[in-house]
Amino acid sequence: MNDSSRGAPPGAGWQGAPERTPAAFEGAPVPAGPSYDGGPAAQTRPMPPVPDDSPGQDGGRGDAGQGHRAGARKDGARKSAGRDLGAAIGVGVGLGAVIVAALFVVKAVFVGVVVVAVVVGLWELTSRLTERKGIHAPLVPLAAGGAAMVIAGYLKAAEGAWIAMALTVLAVLVWRMAKPPEDYLKDVTAGVFAAFYVPFLATFVVMMLAAHDGPWRVFVFLLLTVVSDTGAYAVGWRFGKHKLAPRISPGKTREGLVGAATFAMVAGALSMRYLIDGGQWWQGLLLGLAVAASATLGDLGESMIKRDLGIKDMGTLLPGHGGIMDRLDSLLPTAPVVWLLLVIFVGAS
Repeated sequence: MNDSSRGAPPGAGWQGAPERTPAAFEGAPVPAGPSYDGGPAAQTRPMPPVPDDSPGQDGGRGDAGQGHRAGARKDGARKSAGRDLGAAIGVGVGLGAVIVAALFVVKAVFVGVVVVAVVVGLWELTSRLTERKGIHAPLVPLAAGGAAMVIAGYLKAAEGAWIAMALTVLAVLVWRMAKPPEDYLKDVTAGVFAAFYVPFLATFVVMMLAAHDGPWRVFVFLLLTVVSDTGAYAVGWRFGKHKLAPRISPGKTREGLVGAATFAMVAGALSMRYLIDGGQWWQGLLLGLAVAASATLGDLGESMIKRDLGIKDMGTLLPGHGGIMDRLDSLLPTAPVVWLLLVIFVGAS
């Protein structure tokens, strides 16, 4: 419960209590809410404040206050953080259909889908950095290098991805030299981070695709990540009581993490047994556990970025979801984990 919900009448504020305003304060500026130097962010929603669960906030209200807060949290959870659930489901099903169709029709088409997702994700990330922090990571070399990184990873595996990554970083350094030297280090550092975070991690998806059973490897990777997220949401919504990381993502609970691991391990055992050539069910248990851990860490990492930027979503391109980066948050860090474990379990090709 925040201060605005503790019974203050509508419109009450600095000017609504004249008897409390001494003469010394006449002409003082009216307090205002937080402001940002980066200008309006039309593509994003503002980030809600992190609730403070520290002791002493209830003023001695005891169990009654705790019960009131628990009910409020449950009601808030059932509203899905203000998102349009119908739109979210429709967009999710539509995206899933397009991705699966591209995956099993022609591998090159799916590579193109990954390239588009990477370029749009880079645009969202660099735009938010500019709007909220005044950081100008050069988009043109990032987009070109990111596309080259994905294609090189598909054609030449890890060696091609690393070479493209190095050339992308060099291009970012050179491109930024065309502008004044002020904030050069800040801008290129953000550019190197963006190059690693979005396109380089995405290359592990197309590296999985390059195997003879590549479409099934990528399908298992996507399936386990989605199942992990679903398990975390379902169990956390129903049984969640203990916060996992309240200052980063207040909605996540330890019970939700257990649900994510359980769902992903079951799905992993079935997937490795029936979908991956040479896979064993016990390998799927380990794979599912690793996916639950990496997907949760990826989600928390993106939440840290968005809290630092003061935004709720990276964009508005996907109704009910936010932006492309809001869908890639758990996928990107999970891709190298799944790629590596599949190489260990069943080989690279």
